[in-house]
Amino acid sequence: MDENQGTNSYEDLDEETLFVVSQTFKALGDPTRIRILHLLFQHEYSVNQIAENLHLRQSTVSHQLRFLKNLRLVKNRREGTTLYYSHDDEHVMNLLKQTIDHAHHS
Repeated sequence: MDENQGTNSYEDLDEETLFVVSQTFKALGDPTRIRILHLLFQHEYSVNQIAENLHLRQSTVSHQLRFLKNLRLVKNRREGTTLYYSHDDEHVMNLLKQTIDHAHHS
């Protein structure tokens, strides 16, 4: 029997899945987005709070949050005129945590 055959045969990835996976890794490939996601893993924050905690400009944070929200990696809720952001995908947050743990592994 061919070693490539068996109960777990390879299935090609469709174009949509490939796109989503590549965009997710693109999101995790940017240091600013990693910092934002790591912060949101701890607690929800407004744009201003994120900017203050990470010493970034509000416009930079807003731009990155829009990118992350489009990928459904973060979500927001409105309280009055303020939007509060939190992470929206446990799978990606676990991947980020494991990658950070890997980086700390000696």
